[in-house]
Amino acid sequence: MQRVCFLLKVRAERLDEYRERHAAVWPEMLQALSETGWHNYSLFLREDGLLVGYLETEDFAAAQAAMEATDVNARWQAEMAPFFESLDGARPDEAMKPLTEVFHLA
Repeated sequence: MQRVCFLLKVRAERLDEYRERHAAVWPEMLQALSETGWHNYSLFLREDGLLVGYLETEDFAAAQAAMEATDVNARWQAEMAPFFESLDGARPDEAMKPLTEVFHLA
């Protein structure tokens, strides 16, 4: 199982709404994530907007590609993009660049 961690930055003025949106993620989005191999997926949000994401998957590139092929992901990414800083024209899911793991205690 591949473990993936990534960072994004939520705009300070959108933090409350970002939290609200993730308290009620669309059921079809949750289903698509599960069906495309995203497991044990968590998002952690610091008060300054730093977002830390963590997930487990067999193959991150394949899981991303499978989500990209879904209609619900296109709609979700379009709605979420304005919440983030520094996407440089990318969708939020395209800006998820895995961090290098340097330690793990099992």
